[in-house]
Formats: sequence, C-alpha cells, structure tokens
Amino acid sequence: MKLIAHKKSPAVARWLRAEAGEQKLRYKHIAQRMNITDAPRRARRYAAFLERIQTRGFSVSFDQMRQIGPAELPREPRRKHRVVF
Repeated sequence: MKLIAHKKSPAVARWLRAEAGEQKLRYKHIAQRMNITDAPRRARRYAAFLERIQTRGFSVSFDQMRQIGPAELPREPRRKHRVVF
C-alpha cells in the first residue's frame, strides 16, 4: 500500500512539531496526576467497592443480589494506569 506524499510548508511542519510537543507535555501531566496524585484516592475507592460487593452483594437481575466471595475478587494489576485520550 502506497501512502500519498503530502507536501508541507516549513511553517506547517513547525506548527506540527510544536503541537506534538504540547500534546506530549499534556499527556505527561495527566499520567502523573493519575499515577501519583490520585492513586491513594483511587485505592480507597477500589477497597470500598470490593468491601461493598462482599457485604451487600452485586446485582444479578432486577431484585436478585449475589455476594462475591474473597476467592472471586479480582487482583489489582501491577502496571500503572493508562491515559487514553
């Protein structure tokens, strides 16, 4: 498959480089916030959710609740959370 060769003026190429740099910087800030700043709050929310589905249960159908046992709980992934935009 051949790609179409697009000709860009030097001004457009500079603008694209500047825009890509800004996006990378924005991504870095968002990733830092997700993985460092908001990590303790997210861990508390996960713990509260896991405790709630073990005590109250999980909605299976309209009025049926099912309690989730400790063996069925998912393990927290070891990787960092990903930024998707």
